[in-house]
Amino acid sequence: MAQALPTGFLWGNSTSSMQTEGATNEGGKGKSVYDLLPKTKDSVDWSVAIDDYHRYDEDIQLMADQGMNCYRFQISWSRVCPDGDGHFNEAGIKFYSDLIDKLIAKGITPMICLYHFDMPLALAEKYNGFLSRHVVDAFIRYAKEMIDQFGDRVPYWITFNEQNLYSTSQAFRIAGYLKGDETDAELVVISHHVMVAHAEVANYLHDHTQAKIGGMLAYSEIYPATSNPRDVLYARRIDEFLNRNLLDLFTFGRYSTEYETYVRNHHYDMDRTGLDMAAFHKLKSDFIAFSYYRTAQINSSKVPINTMPNRYLDYGQEEIPGLPTNEWGWNVDPLGFRDILTKTFNEYQLPMFPIENGIGVREVYDGHEIADDYRIAYHREHIRAMEDAIYEDGVIVLGYLGWGLIDIPSSSGNMDKRYGMVYVNRTNDDERDMKRIPKKSYGWFKRVIASNGATLD
Repeated sequence: MAQALPTGFLWGNSTSSMQTEGATNEGGKGKSVYDLLPKTKDSVDWSVAIDDYHRYDEDIQLMADQGMNCYRFQISWSRVCPDGDGHFNEAGIKFYSDLIDKLIAKGITPMICLYHFDMPLALAEKYNGFLSRHVVDAFIRYAKEMIDQFGDRVPYWITFNEQNLYSTSQAFRIAGYLKGDETDAELVVISHHVMVAHAEVANYLHDHTQAKIGGMLAYSEIYPATSNPRDVLYARRIDEFLNRNLLDLFTFGRYSTEYETYVRNHHYDMDRTGLDMAAFHKLKSDFIAFSYYRTAQINSSKVPINTMPNRYLDYGQEEIPGLPTNEWGWNVDPLGFRDILTKTFNEYQLPMFPIENGIGVREVYDGHEIADDYRIAYHREHIRAMEDAIYEDGVIVLGYLGWGLIDIPSSSGNMDKRYGMVYVNRTNDDERDMKRIPKKSYGWFKRVIASNGATLD
């Protein structure tokens, strides 16, 4: 039975800059690594995206009309600091300042993400991204400037979108890494450098503002494929190396014992310094943020011997039989959502904040309202699972942010994989008129928000 959520609960939307803004050659913006990505049949031209740079007034109004009171957006590093480590671009800063003011004027609480995979191209080409200490220092400099500019108006912050991905093979595609052998040793360094950047920025924010900050994970529940003890072991190690290791740092200021032992036994040099450890020791988190879309299972028999646990999923990830999936093979599993909320809160006793949740589906607009009952069902069941975590398990949850309100290209650039409750009239190949057209789910979610979660039908 659905019931109203606590007063002040945050209902909202999440996006990234490269998936929304476009205007890559306007307002003094510098190039990012996304400018290297070619247009394909399954991806958009990133230079336009959904043209939110010119249309954000319209999109803010759609959020306000739906009743949303929170919007998590990303600042594009290369828009406010074109080379990543050079001069700051006043036009770029003004763009985000105006956005923040307009959100506040509509009663929408802004939440800032500082990095969502789009490394300034100059830093990637010269330093190979977060493999370099110089890039860590450049990020900290950029982040401090953003905090100085916006920290008095923005109450919630995250540094890195889905930070645990920098502990996986995906790090070599999202950390500004352009050349190399993608070794396990390099992965250890990149993930450590990203954590150092997070700690320094979080400490600065706490020292200079009243704002709150938390680390963010891409949290997918990974089950053992069978009761075979090796499958169970691999599922546990995935959680330890990809999730709990960072949660220990966010909360206790130290790497997990198992991860430290693994790094030592394999003689990896993570480029750790005494100053790093001092920053970790000072670090605290105000909440734990995470994205949740799906679950999977691990089949240990597919994983080569001596594979680093961080890479088990590269080889042994499988869909879970019996669970529904979308076209891209992503399992729908609301119980996994509840389990992550509850077990993480039980262990770390920090408020939980799911800031991405949604389902991607191929949709075509034919002049009639898109009846996306499948999206309504997905969000309904995940909100119910969240309410069970709150009222049956005792979890403190700050809010629920969908990905997303408005159709945007997926992280791979595919406009055909639509998550939004508002249709954007463009395809991968044709920009059309970009008209925003609410789907059936838009009205449904408006009623959910108006009831503060008490009405889910």
